[in-house]
Amino acid sequence: MEEQPFNARPSGEMQNKPEFQQNLPNSNTILVLGILSIVFCWWRLFSLIGIIMGIITIILSRKETALYYSSPGQFTVSSLNNVKTGRTCAIIGLIISIIIFILAGLLMIGFLATFPFWGMLK
Repeated sequence: MEEQPFNARPSGEMQNKPEFQQNLPNSNTILVLGILSIVFCWWRLFSLIGIIMGIITIILSRKETALYYSSPGQFTVSSLNNVKTGRTCAIIGLIISIIIFILAGLLMIGFLATFPFWGMLK
């Protein structure tokens, strides 16, 4: 039985796998933007910021997911999980932001529609 050096790999075991895996370039940015899209979705007309952040996050996450699946051995799985979590947060934040933005817009329209009648209340 031949002795192999301690750090040698047995033959036939994933020879093309790189030694050092790196994170996806924008994985942390996607996670932060996804969380911020939920944070900004609750403030009436500022929910437009949540809509913008949600759209940007979804576009970035689509690119990063395609990058990961083009060469999965090069990137860590935890960075892919950050991208997936950020995308999920962005979708939730985008939906809530759209609903809040529409409701705030309807409230403003209702307020402005009743404005002429306020002078009659004397």
